Amino acid sequence: MADIVQVKRTPLIRAPRACSRLGRWILGLVIFLSMVAAAPPSAIAAPYAAMVIDARTGEVLHSRNADTRLHPASLTKMMTLYIAFEAVRNGEISLDTKVKISRNAASEQPSKLGLKTGQRIAFRYLIRAAAVKSANDAATAIGETLAGSEAAFARRMTRTAKALGMSRTTFKNAHGLTQKGHMSTARDMTTLGRHLLYDYPEYYNLFSRRSTDAGVRKVPNTNRRLLAAYRGADGIKTGYTRAAGFNLVASAERGNERVIATVFGGKSSTSRNAKVAELLDLGFRRAPSRAKLRRPARPPYQGNRGLGTQLASAGDSTPNGAAGKTIRVSGLVKTSLRPKGRPASAAPEVPTLLAEAQTDTATVDAPTVETPTAATEAAPKLDRDVLQASITAAIAEAEVIAAVAEQASAPIAKPRPFVGLRPMARPARLAENQTTAEPEPVVVTRLSTSGGRYWGINVGRYGSRYQAEKVLLRTALAEMATLDGSLRKVVRTPRGFDANFLGMTKESAALACRRLSARNITCETVGPS
Repeated sequence: MADIVQVKRTPLIRAPRACSRLGRWILGLVIFLSMVAAAPPSAIAAPYAAMVIDARTGEVLHSRNADTRLHPASLTKMMTLYIAFEAVRNGEISLDTKVKISRNAASEQPSKLGLKTGQRIAFRYLIRAAAVKSANDAATAIGETLAGSEAAFARRMTRTAKALGMSRTTFKNAHGLTQKGHMSTARDMTTLGRHLLYDYPEYYNLFSRRSTDAGVRKVPNTNRRLLAAYRGADGIKTGYTRAAGFNLVASAERGNERVIATVFGGKSSTSRNAKVAELLDLGFRRAPSRAKLRRPARPPYQGNRGLGTQLASAGDSTPNGAAGKTIRVSGLVKTSLRPKGRPASAAPEVPTLLAEAQTDTATVDAPTVETPTAATEAAPKLDRDVLQASITAAIAEAEVIAAVAEQASAPIAKPRPFVGLRPMARPARLAENQTTAEPEPVVVTRLSTSGGRYWGINVGRYGSRYQAEKVLLRTALAEMATLDGSLRKVVRTPRGFDANFLGMTKESAALACRRLSARNITCETVGPS
């Protein structure tokens, strides 16, 4: 057997111990940087910030790094939409205005609606796409339409932010893609979300739609998972870029309480939604059950700068020095001339109806008519006898009409009642022009209690009767199969207004509650008590 020869390995170069440690440290740093570069975007954590407020009062319930300037990502579109709503309200544009898509808007990076250069689309569809789909091309088209260019619109966005009290926010574009200097804070975005809720409630339903028609196609909501999973959630806006992380401004309402929560720098959409749900729960625990609503003051209308100068040169003024698009005024009227009198027309002919209304034996004394001098000079050939005849005929017609109206309005004689077995006398025959007024039918609705219909369901308690009635109507439309025939009733209690469906059997009430619970609608059965 061959001898086994052991060979001792020795390094070619003996390095000092310190150099060896430095080399290992550099090698480790290189490996770490390469792993970071290869990691997916969701694994890169952005700076974290959070804010929770009571939407009714604006009271801060929780904050962390709330004033740190960070990248807002698509939360930017909240301001784009705020200005779009503002422009529609102030008559700057209408929802049906056709907008022509520019090359710049069509070339925006995803997420996008897929608009083409030169395409025309209604302004309402751009709003829907920006609010629900978070489409960058739609947001840019909104900005260019309202301000002429995206840069000018960004300046208007920043002016509006300052008017809203968003003191640490600067906008550089309409969509929120990362750009130097485009920064905001959790506090400022929470403020903006509250203004969207209370300044433009007629548009707020956009943010709770699971999907919507955006003109070219139907688009899903980027926030649909939280809307479906968290009870009471109805908005508002998501956002993501690699520099910003996963952002979200969310609002939820339970009973007469409403909370708004904002998160910057989430690690993924799932963890971000979980964190927002946790913050909303915290807000509902800390918010008082009763609080007086203090709506935020709506800011002055910013509009587009430049119009104030145009109108000032024309001797006009506008509030805040701006409104709408630029208007060029030319050919101003300096004096208002007195209008000239129209020449009199030929003598009027007596209508046939008026002539027939006159009789040979009846005569009407017409009042003396004094013809103005100007009219007489303008029509010297006017026959005074013809004018007298026309006036006489007009008076006769008026008397005939008055007589007919008086006859028609005369009370109808009531028939005499039966006396014993004697038949009731027939009423006199009515004149042809008389009409009998039929009494209006009285409709009486009554809740049937036959068949044990003493049960009902409750779908929540709300802060006002209007909110409760709105929920009842919306629920009835959503679940017509089991709620058809039930009675919608709002009951006022010391803690609010209960929204109830009554007049149901025990089985139908239980079935309706099961179906509503499957739709994430709060429901409980109410028995006879």
